[in-house]
Amino acid sequence: MEPLMSDKPQGRAPAAPEVAFPSPGGGEQVQGSIADLFLAEESALLHFAIGIVGQRAVAEELVQEAFLRLHKVWDQVENPRGWLYRSLRNLALNHLRDRPREDELDTERASADQELPREELGRSEAVGTVRMLLAEMPEEDRTLIQLKYQEELKYQEISRRTGLSVGNVGFRLHHALRQLLDDLRKAGIEGSQG
Repeated sequence: MEPLMSDKPQGRAPAAPEVAFPSPGGGEQVQGSIADLFLAEESALLHFAIGIVGQRAVAEELVQEAFLRLHKVWDQVENPRGWLYRSLRNLALNHLRDRPREDELDTERASADQELPREELGRSEAVGTVRMLLAEMPEEDRTLIQLKYQEELKYQEISRRTGLSVGNVGFRLHHALRQLLDDLRKAGIEGSQG
């Protein structure tokens, strides 16, 4: 697999501006470059791609391709994280469409550590889809979900942090979660098993 960034000068790419994106452990927005975004999201994106294509080596190539494509349009993308998930999903689906199931022989040769059980693949795809949908969600809704489910705060504490009334916190969380559930169903993911 080729390295993501090369020391060789290959023409001038547009300078990558600093953008805000969620830190890997949640919490406040972090200012960063495409390299910082790579460090924060590469593992999650890889699991997402494995969940779709089922092969680690292919998934690694697709993640690399998604980042290379992002680099080309960096200054035009408002939500790099959401853009990456959507782009990676499209790349993975295109890969599956363009390359029908590998030969039986190739499949048998794949090492056991590169293949994941069907249930694990489904879970990885479901988690990746949730991450993609969260990344595309309006920042205010994403923050409410993060405060409630990652930081496990009660509505009153969320109200103090956001300045919203307790009732408005509940209302907005309900609608954000309803939208997330609807989007998951549209993506073909229902129930806790993916």
